[in-house]
Amino acid sequence: MIQSIRNIFSIPELRKRVIFTLLLLAVYRIGAQVPNPGISSEALAEFWQAQKGTIFGFIDLFSGRNMSRMTIFALGIMPYISASIILQLLTVVWPYLERLSKEGELGRKKITQYTRYGTLFICLIQAGGISVFLETVRTPGGAPIVPSPGWGFKFLTVLTLTTGTVFIMWLGEQISQRGIGNGISLIIFAGIVVDFPRGLFSVLSGLRTGNMDPLRLIFLLVLMLAVIAIIVFVERGQRRIPVSYAKRVVGRRVYGGQSTHLPLRVNTGGVIPIIFAASIITIPQTIAQMSKIPFLQSIAEQFNIGMPLYNLFYVAAIIFFTYFYVSIVFNPVDVADNLRKYGGFIPGIRPGKNTSDFIDTTLSRITLIGAIYLAAIAILPEFLITGIKVQTLPFVGDFLEANLPRWFTQGLNVDFYFGGTSILIVVGVAMDTLQQIEAQLVMRHYDGFMRRTRLRGRRG
Repeated sequence: MIQSIRNIFSIPELRKRVIFTLLLLAVYRIGAQVPNPGISSEALAEFWQAQKGTIFGFIDLFSGRNMSRMTIFALGIMPYISASIILQLLTVVWPYLERLSKEGELGRKKITQYTRYGTLFICLIQAGGISVFLETVRTPGGAPIVPSPGWGFKFLTVLTLTTGTVFIMWLGEQISQRGIGNGISLIIFAGIVVDFPRGLFSVLSGLRTGNMDPLRLIFLLVLMLAVIAIIVFVERGQRRIPVSYAKRVVGRRVYGGQSTHLPLRVNTGGVIPIIFAASIITIPQTIAQMSKIPFLQSIAEQFNIGMPLYNLFYVAAIIFFTYFYVSIVFNPVDVADNLRKYGGFIPGIRPGKNTSDFIDTTLSRITLIGAIYLAAIAILPEFLITGIKVQTLPFVGDFLEANLPRWFTQGLNVDFYFGGTSILIVVGVAMDTLQQIEAQLVMRHYDGFMRRTRLRGRRG
């Protein structure tokens, strides 16, 4: 690996790309330390302590913890991701966008431009809502977060947060064009990874305070390595459907007559289903906290982390959104039509509807495996932290509480910072980036990171 890293810096173009990427990520981290003016940092920290498990805490993860500190990058890159998802969904139902998506590079540029406009629009709405919300909310102790509210604070907050997100979007596009890897993904990657050392030090400090014994620490480390290995294995997993092309004679040349394969990824949806599910499942608790209505708060208590109802709905939502998102991004009918158009066929399957049905059936089966995998990865850290509160179940709750192991009902009572969603994003982005570096090294006849087998990213 050391020799492969040396090879990276021995290629001038690749060295420039890597250094350029690192410099822009450093700029992003520097900007993440600049606070938004007009906010009391002590009151803000006290307020965010009460927001764990709500939708605010989930958004804070993707903002690189900028939201909880209310920096100029507080909105993070989520508005851009939201605009991209909305455009992707509209492509299915709006014929104009569907035509643009099939027009090659020109159509993609037009959709990218619309995504930027959508990002700006979402930023203005979200920044305005945040400015109003910060002026009205108070900490549990009654202290105001904004000491001097007014239109001046609202205007400055909207301007600062919108500009910050647009700047992050520009950084991501520059990394994608002139650096290495996907810029937007690397920005999310940097925001998550920067929090890992603090979580590691917090876990290790438990050895001194007595909250963490060595056996439990070893178990956590082994579990984290096992989760990473499973993520790498599944993200590289594919179902390869064989495809053959008939021979065609054009003039004096013969085309076709070759065999290839149609790769269907096990986890086609990536982390998007978890984002959708987590956003939906945290809405009841968020509304209950803002409304202060006792009836809503009693319902929201069942959606706290560790509650059986929370786990049930979370897993069901992940499975549902996995199928929903895959049905949008992958159309078996279009794939079957393209195969027939270019003379391709699946051996033993008739072209046309039979081919699309076969692809759809195969995709549905492997999507179920991918959905279960995503649900297990997402629910694992929450199970380790709080366990499953089975005592709230009617009729059998007391029996299960008395007979199940304590670690099952109470968890390990540790802050498992290396959450499944975070590791899924980090490992996936790292695999994609290493794939691009690997391709650059192999293209220039250098040994990559994998000597015997070539590293495949999630889209490799």
